[in-house]
Amino acid sequence: MGEHHTPLDLVRERSPERPVALVRPDSLAVAARWFQAEFKGDVFYAVKANPSPWVIETLVRNGVTSFDVASIPEIELVRSVAPTARLAFMHPVKSRRAISQAYFDHGVRTFALDTHEELAKIIDATGQAKDLNLIVRLGVQADGAAYSLSGKFGVDQFQAPALLLATRQATDELMGVSFHVGSQCMRPTAYQAAMAQASRALVRAGVFADVVDVGGGFPSVYPGMVPPPLSDYVDSIHRGFEEMKVHETTELWCEPGRALVAEASSILTKVELRKGDALYLNDGSYGSLFDAAHTKWPFPVKLIRGGEEVEGALKPYRFYGPTCDSIDHMPGPFWLPDDVREGDYVEIGMMGAYGVAMSSRFNGFGDAETVVVTDPPMASMFGLAKRSIPLPREESTVVKLSSRKGGRKRRRR
Repeated sequence: MGEHHTPLDLVRERSPERPVALVRPDSLAVAARWFQAEFKGDVFYAVKANPSPWVIETLVRNGVTSFDVASIPEIELVRSVAPTARLAFMHPVKSRRAISQAYFDHGVRTFALDTHEELAKIIDATGQAKDLNLIVRLGVQADGAAYSLSGKFGVDQFQAPALLLATRQATDELMGVSFHVGSQCMRPTAYQAAMAQASRALVRAGVFADVVDVGGGFPSVYPGMVPPPLSDYVDSIHRGFEEMKVHETTELWCEPGRALVAEASSILTKVELRKGDALYLNDGSYGSLFDAAHTKWPFPVKLIRGGEEVEGALKPYRFYGPTCDSIDHMPGPFWLPDDVREGDYVEIGMMGAYGVAMSSRFNGFGDAETVVVTDPPMASMFGLAKRSIPLPREESTVVKLSSRKGGRKRRRR
């Protein structure tokens, strides 16, 4: 990876032709340290959010050595960077071969499931192993997330007790419960409500959980989506944990993805053509802008020309990507100065989560260069942004690091 102090330096020095992923390891380090200091349990990074090797390396250097993985390639990636990392295979539906490889070749002992069939598959594929940590994914009702994740995975409340009991009987090691309140959760109390539902399922099953995994969903800040402070989320989780019917040694886990990496990267794109309010860029929905196209998120942006940031009266634009596909369209609105022209550069911020991770090579596009920069992100949940998001009708806020001094707890006190 190359390194420049700012995106302005990069444009000034060589006017890149390809999209550039501008990465900020220092921002990721701050987020990693925050979660470890404030969350009273174990932090598993959700690798799917951004599987770039620099992300794994930065997290490990800053103390995050547990990872939520969903495939053998993700396992191999983490093992290549951190051979002794603790891995949890949290995809509820896995092939027999993937389970077997994870267990026998990579030392994975933690597996998620949400059906009796998957439980039987795990037991069979690991040779009737008794040293498994088995985590039952529960379907929960939780409002307040930008993406609902309740449709595909999770055992429902009526079937959960029988599955919890069967899972408890299947292992001599840890048995736990997990859930996901949805991505970009805007309501901290959603976690507490989900934990109450998990507690009721455990009581009906007549079993105790050794692990309570609250999953991901921790938010970042985007134009029009300014969540409460992250401290409100961990406080809600800690209150919910205290109220759960679990034993004194029950472990508390979380799986942050977006909240850890969103601020740590942006995308530098080049304007190939302006057509009215439409800007045709050299990156799009088949590259790093999947969320901008398919969920229509208006990410923060700034305009760069000749190595200088252009300011002035703002107007809304929509973006098109470089492919031949007409659905390669990002409606925005993206607020930029009114004199955008061919050859300008648009930096699109807060792209560290589900940006490069979603990239394909359709039509021969999609490859991005990676360059380390040291300037702050456009917005921050951790007090890192130097200014507000440049959006005329929304106010951006940052959340300062908590002043609480509480140490990290691995187990319930």
